[in-house]
Amino acid sequence: MAKPWVNPDDYDRSPRPVVATGNEYPPSFELDWHQHGRGQLLYAAAGVAVVSTPHGAWIAPPERAVWTPAGVPHSVRMVGAVSTRSVLLDERASSALGDAGRVIGVSPLVRHLLIAACDIPVDYDEAGRDGLVMNLLLAELARAPVIPLAVPFPALPALARRCHAFLERPTPHETIDDWCGELGLGRRAFTRAFRRETGMSFGAWRQQALLLAALPRLAAGEPVTTIALDLGYDSPAAFSTMFKRLLGIPPNRYKPGGAGAGFD
Repeated sequence: MAKPWVNPDDYDRSPRPVVATGNEYPPSFELDWHQHGRGQLLYAAAGVAVVSTPHGAWIAPPERAVWTPAGVPHSVRMVGAVSTRSVLLDERASSALGDAGRVIGVSPLVRHLLIAACDIPVDYDEAGRDGLVMNLLLAELARAPVIPLAVPFPALPALARRCHAFLERPTPHETIDDWCGELGLGRRAFTRAFRRETGMSFGAWRQQALLLAALPRLAAGEPVTTIALDLGYDSPAAFSTMFKRLLGIPPNRYKPGGAGAGFD
């Protein structure tokens, strides 16, 4: 049985260390910039959610979840119809997930615990069955693997502007030398600065950015071949290999729009 509607402010005020909520969103829905008094773990049980913060963007396909620390402004963009299950953790409960955004893997056990947690009332009995469910969920989240599905933004203003521009209009034809020339940096200085600022190589960052660009087009029903070639892949097979490696499923099994949007 689903729990009754709860005022969102009640989640932050709850004395319980962890509370949960579930929501259903139509295709292409966007949650404007906001923040929580607790850290939030956002799990897309169906569809794909993209979480953006001033520090970067994180992708949450099925079997993945995005962690956003308390107080961090963020927006959420739904790719296809999305069914979310979120847990909000206070400072005591969130230490294992860290103070930076990340994507973690969601095991079958964690998935079922997240779904069960969303049916638990905000004022649950910590000593009873509900408290046991929440404690087991926290224990499993603490050992969940970190998954590299992120597009972090640099702190250097010029480099950050260049990264944002690429995300707004990704092109397969720009090379690392093009970026170096535009920023007035030598290749070696650029690669060092890029890795220092983002924690990723330029090639890995660019691949993640292209994946972000591909998701809305897949949700709109564009052919995989068209998207792959537009994004600079030599063949649809090369694009599909990258997509499956990062998201766990080939792009031709991604369903556009409607109530069934998401992954089979």
